[in-house]
Amino acid sequence: MTNSENPLAKRSQAELTQALLCLMSKHPYSEITVKQITLEARLARKTFYRNFESKDDVLLSLINGTLLEYFEAVNNARGDVMTTIFAFADKNRELLMLLDKNDLLHLPLQCLNELSPMILKNQNRQLNPFAKLFDGLDTGYLIALNVGAIWNVISLWVHREMADPPESVKQTLQQYLQRTRQMAPSLK
Repeated sequence: MTNSENPLAKRSQAELTQALLCLMSKHPYSEITVKQITLEARLARKTFYRNFESKDDVLLSLINGTLLEYFEAVNNARGDVMTTIFAFADKNRELLMLLDKNDLLHLPLQCLNELSPMILKNQNRQLNPFAKLFDGLDTGYLIALNVGAIWNVISLWVHREMADPPESVKQTLQQYLQRTRQMAPSLK
């Protein structure tokens, strides 16, 4: 995606993104063309290519933008981070359901794996709720553990059509983590 502060470019990007989402709700992603996106958005093909390289670029731009909002929400969480994570997923239910419908739920995980180390490196450690846990340890492995675990849970929840209340999923995870803490001394 072309990064621009031009309001017209931003509006075109938003319209093209919305057009793609609209088409994804009606058609398989693999069958959607740039021509369909531009027709749905009522924009010229050259406008598309001024802003994006491909339909994949549109989708990845949307996912990365959403994930940047996610990182901000987690870093600004007051209290329970897990509640923030599930609330954010619930807020983005439509996108997650469209990705699942099109067998594309692996894309946010891929983007999370790419963005997480950069975000951790470039942010104020005071804001990151995991910073104290990571001190002195190999952050690469810890990021992979945290991202992989939570993303797999969210993916399963989405695949189950997010039928379970977020609080119920969170409670299951918290009970499991509590049990592992209780078992830890006996595992030594």
